[in-house]
Amino acid sequence: MNPTPITSDLLESWSTDYQNCRERQIATLALAKTNLNDVAFVSGGAFAMRQKFSVEIPTLEVTNQQASGRCWLFAAANVLRERIANEKNLEKFELSQSYLAFWDKFERANYFFESILETADLPADDRVVAHILTTGVHDGGQWDMFVNIIEKYGIVPKDVYDETFQSCHTGSMNAIFNRALKTGAIKLRKMVAEGASEAEVKAVKDELLGKIYGFLCSCYGEPPKTFDFEYVDKDKVYHIEKGYTPLSFYEAYVGDYLSKNVGIINAPTADKPFHRTFTVRLLGNVVGGKDVKYLNLPMDEFKAAVIRQLEAGKVVWFGSDVGKYGVREAGVWDDNSFDFELLTGLDLEISKADSLDYWFSAMNHAMVITGVNLDDGKPTRWKIENSWGDKNGANGYYVCSDSWFDQFVYQATVEAEYLGEAAALVEQEPIVLDPWDPMGTLAD
Repeated sequence: MNPTPITSDLLESWSTDYQNCRERQIATLALAKTNLNDVAFVSGGAFAMRQKFSVEIPTLEVTNQQASGRCWLFAAANVLRERIANEKNLEKFELSQSYLAFWDKFERANYFFESILETADLPADDRVVAHILTTGVHDGGQWDMFVNIIEKYGIVPKDVYDETFQSCHTGSMNAIFNRALKTGAIKLRKMVAEGASEAEVKAVKDELLGKIYGFLCSCYGEPPKTFDFEYVDKDKVYHIEKGYTPLSFYEAYVGDYLSKNVGIINAPTADKPFHRTFTVRLLGNVVGGKDVKYLNLPMDEFKAAVIRQLEAGKVVWFGSDVGKYGVREAGVWDDNSFDFELLTGLDLEISKADSLDYWFSAMNHAMVITGVNLDDGKPTRWKIENSWGDKNGANGYYVCSDSWFDQFVYQATVEAEYLGEAAALVEQEPIVLDPWDPMGTLAD
């Protein structure tokens, strides 16, 4: 098709259309001094998003990731803390998200350098190398990356390893961290190009990692090697359990629970057939750890597994795109609560498959599903435990409509027993996706 310029005749025609369109004139008045989202807000849709659910799991107070992208760690830790709190009859309890973030950052530095060395024979502007360099290491992650960290380093209560300013305000730290990674990448690629031996390259990489360890300790504090578990239960009785290591605490209170969980996705794109497993090249954090792996399910099967787990009294970690159709103050995500097409006069309809293929939407935030409202067995809305503090929504708990869930929920982690017949599909050899595939985005 030959390119066609915009002509003065076309401009005059469009100007006339605008001047003669009453809807455009009203929209112009409304948008002059008001946020576009507020003008498009449909109150009737939002009123239907009540915090009332036919299946609802009692859970602890919400947490707050503050100015960091650690939602995936907060959500995963919140799933585990419910098990510990129930066992110990606790009214308040958190696991240390900083402890998990420290080791994730450190392991991902090594993963980054290994990826740089794996691609050292490619030019710097190669798409894979460019992806590694531009992605770097930031706060976001996925469930299997959480599993890698906890299985290698264990967990500790939050009061054993609490927050620092850097742990919950990560912008400046991450900028310096990634600059150090890039300078290290330059050094390692240059050594490979000049024919340095494997031992020489490893020695330099280890030196780089040693400096990074020291930097992270300055930002977070050095992680504890041993600790005592102190707590006061709901009956106001004090307890102390002495002599834990992070791994022995994990073994005592989590055990084999993580091995029972399966990552599921809903990605209705042509390149991802349902009932197949997938992984993403160069997506990970621990060298030698578990690969990120998903089972792609149709949405009806996806939701059925989530509902079965909720009905069994167990919360669900999940990942979604929270940047669409949300009212943060009200704690609502609902596509029926906005009418952008009426307000703007634009064609805005886009399918979930096209949203992924054309990079309109992808997972960007992880939370915990703690309830669902069922009408004749069909979900109408979902209760969500967020990690943005307790100032919005219902003390930090949010609600999303089922139609929003269909369009913008992409991942979840459920126990295999709630997958039904699909559980047998998990053992398939996964199809390997490119590093930049939208299903490789990280929740932050």
